Order: sequence, then structure tokens, then C-alpha cells
Amino acid sequence: MEAIILSGGFGTRLRPLTYTRAKSLLPIMNKPMVSYLIEMLPDSVDTVILAANYKKIQLEEYFETSNTNKTIIVNDEPKPLGTGGAVKFAEKYLSDEFFVLNSDIICSLNLSDMMTFHRKHDAVSTISLWPVENVSEFGVVEIQKNGNITKFVEKPKQEDAPSNLINAGAYFLESSILDYIENGRLISMEKEIFPQIITDTESFYGYQFKGYWMDIGRIRSYLDIHQDLLIKQNKNNHFGNNIVNNGIVNKTTVGNDVVIGKNSKIEKSIILDNAIIEDDAIISNSVIGENCTVCSKSQLSWVVVGDNEQISANTIEENKSFWTQEIPKEFPKKQIGNVIGE
Repeated sequence: MEAIILSGGFGTRLRPLTYTRAKSLLPIMNKPMVSYLIEMLPDSVDTVILAANYKKIQLEEYFETSNTNKTIIVNDEPKPLGTGGAVKFAEKYLSDEFFVLNSDIICSLNLSDMMTFHRKHDAVSTISLWPVENVSEFGVVEIQKNGNITKFVEKPKQEDAPSNLINAGAYFLESSILDYIENGRLISMEKEIFPQIITDTESFYGYQFKGYWMDIGRIRSYLDIHQDLLIKQNKNNHFGNNIVNNGIVNKTTVGNDVVIGKNSKIEKSIILDNAIIEDDAIISNSVIGENCTVCSKSQLSWVVVGDNEQISANTIEENKSFWTQEIPKEFPKKQIGNVIGE
């Protein structure tokens, strides 16, 4: 059996960290995001197809040296194809049923249980569902007691919402859905294909799960997932290898080969590999990229620093992105310096 992991997005809301890496390789607790998804897969999934476009060589290089016990195929899309187009482009690798996973979702979903639910209901498509408080920010489903989805309602008013359940980014699909998808164009599975399947088959189901769910689509949620995982793992900090720490670190994830200077204080932050934090720096609720230097007596709060940057001594900044290098030509033209809460 196969699983498609949708890894072709640019990660524009995670810039500047995604100027230098594929979004799905962004580390969470010092481990690439995509590895969490592969670890979720049932043993019956022996082949993983990475729908890739932007930074696809990075993905190839990572999996050349990673032991996943599964066949990994980096499926190089000639252009961004959306969720539906990516699935169709992988058709030659697919058998009778398969998973499709968004690459930026970290959650407690049990995919084996979801697969059992799908087969029990003889479904054509089953999607994962997660409850939210503010339905007006999402598309929600109209669903029957047996799990059959009858409609998607986009961003309803609270009083008009048919449920509080949203699409949680994991699908288990029968191969017959491939007949609904055209070749070679950008297609949204969620907006174009799923409504057709609901109308034609009346066999479109939703599987609700419990535990935790987070869309790692923004810098704020990237910070939040680290805080959540520290709590779940009953840790105050998470440290990589070869750390030199002469400061005070609290509720922070620190990568490999990081140096933290005397009297520096770091709280609720992410420090990626090979970073240097000089003496007397204060960093809170921030992300410091790989190979960065934060010079002495700097104070950073709600800041994200892209890879290979240097923050000058005595810098005091809040709610800012740092990027001084050239933006990759293939990256969509977006404003640099978006606030961290965007």
C-alpha cells in the first residue's frame, strides 16, 4: 500500500525559514517534520510518495541517508499541482487504496483505525476530522451520525454551522477517485474533487479522532508545537548533541552544535543547528535559524531569524523577521518582514 505526502508547497507563511529548506524538512524537536508523518503510517504502507516541487533535491538527499524501512519516491512535479493534481501525478505508483497526508500537520491520528473505519463503511473516500471552537475561520462538514459527510460549508457563521468539525488533512482513498481528476493542472482535492464524490457516490465519510492536532503553517504554530511536545514529553528543554551552554535555558528546543554564551537567557524558543548565541543575549518566543549568530547583549522577542544571518550586538527587536540575503528566484514574491503572528 502507498501513502502520498504532499510536500510541494513553498511554506510562504514560514518564511524566511523556508527560503533555505523544503517546508517538510523544517525540524520539530530536531527531527524533520515529514519524519513524524512517516512514523504515523501503518506497517501495511510500504511505499511513500513525496509530491515535491520546491527544494525537491533536498528531499532526495535527506532520504538517501535516512532509514525509514519504506520505499521512498520523490515525485518531481513539473509545476505546482495542488492537492488533487499531485495525487493524479502519482497515479502510476498507486494501487487500489492509499493514504494522502498534508506534510504540515502534526497530530495524534491513528491511521490504522481510520483505515478500519473506511473499510467497515465500504467508503470511497474517508477524511480525518478535528473539532474547532471558531468555525467561521474554516470549512466545516455537514455529517450524519454514521460518519457520512453530505456537504462542506465554507467559513459559516457560528449559528449557521452544521458542525464544528473541519478537514484535518489526512485522507484514505479508493483508486476510483482518480477518474475525477484531470491530468496536468492545479486542482484542489478539497474544493473540486470531494464535493463531486459526495454527490456521485454518497459514500464519503469522516473519521473524527481525539488527542491533539496542529497545522504547522505559521511561525506561531511552529513555536506552539514545540511547547506542546515539551509538555507531552514532560521535558523542560530538548537539547541536541554537542551543546555548549553557559546561559539559562527554559522551555526551549536547541539543535546540534549550538553555543550559548555566559549570562544569556533563552525562553520558549527554537535554536536550530550550529547557531551561536553570544554573552548576555536575551531571546524569548523566537526562532533562530541554522548557522546564525546572535551577538552579545541583543534582546529578541517574537522574532524569527533566517538561516546564515547575523544579529548585531545590542540589537533590540520585537515581532520581526530577519532576512538580508537573496530570496530564491522560484519562491513566490511576498513581503519580507512579516510579523511573527501572521
